[in-house]
Amino acid sequence: MTDSEIIEEAIRLVKEGVSVTLPVNGNSMLPFIIGGKESVILQQPQLPKVGDVVLAWASPGRWVVHRIIRIDGHQVTLMGDGNLMGTEQCTLHDIKAIATHVVDVRERTFYLYNRWRKSAAKIWFWLRPIRRYLLAIYRRL
Repeated sequence: MTDSEIIEEAIRLVKEGVSVTLPVNGNSMLPFIIGGKESVILQQPQLPKVGDVVLAWASPGRWVVHRIIRIDGHQVTLMGDGNLMGTEQCTLHDIKAIATHVVDVRERTFYLYNRWRKSAAKIWFWLRPIRRYLLAIYRRL
């Protein structure tokens, strides 16, 4: 199966109310989700809000697992935690699932929205001017 077919099947299952574990690729969600090593558990989105990590069809026409940083009416702005500046746009309708947990390489499951992770994500967002240096250090560790 292609990546698109896997994602489409995951979305179909999520719509049916099934929780789906989906592997994540890439570094766009570092340091909170490690692509190629960790997976996310996806569930039906109820009412997406700023700070949620979602699976969405974002412009310029690709699937992303990124964090919501702004909602203006039906327009949503997404940004990967590992991105330095780039954002993606989508609509509320384009959000197909919310990531609720991260599964690490040892198959341990961590809730994405506990107090510590939510606080860390807020601080990380405001550290954008120096993320480049922090991520460089992180990647070398």
